[in-house]
Amino acid sequence: MDKLKEYRYLILIIFAIFAILMAGALFSPSFTEQKTYLELFMLMGSLLFIFSVLVVVVILGFSSFALYMTFFIAAVIAMYGIEGALLVIGLTYVTWGFVFAIELLLVDQNVESATEWFQKRYTFTSFKREYYAFYPMMLILHLLIEILPSLMHRESISRFSPQQVFEKMRELLK
Repeated sequence: MDKLKEYRYLILIIFAIFAILMAGALFSPSFTEQKTYLELFMLMGSLLFIFSVLVVVVILGFSSFALYMTFFIAAVIAMYGIEGALLVIGLTYVTWGFVFAIELLLVDQNVESATEWFQKRYTFTSFKREYYAFYPMMLILHLLIEILPSLMHRESISRFSPQQVFEKMRELLK
């Protein structure tokens, strides 16, 4: 129960948002306003679901998430077909790819919590598979958080070598 204590305000805010949207839907004078509030209610529920899936992915790691993803994809295929499943797979790739890439860039900057994150979740073999799978995401993220801001603020660009990070992780995980 103590673990939830720090999240009680977040949970309270989420319930308050849902309550306000539902009250707006119930007490709106016209059908179009009710419809708008209900659409917002459904949108908020969707965003909450996506956020919770992201949290599950980050906490469990990708390998533990694979079984959950299998059942989830089966349900999506049953409801929305192959297009829905491809969309979910694509969004999962992007989401986990960015998480993996952020942690890897933090390892490159010698952040201790990032190295611990990899040590808890990966062997070198599993890291190597995900490294190659998410290599494009790592380069995109480096472009977005290092190169573009450096160009906009006319600062020097920090050097990034994926091969050096790979070798660093080889030493860390063996």
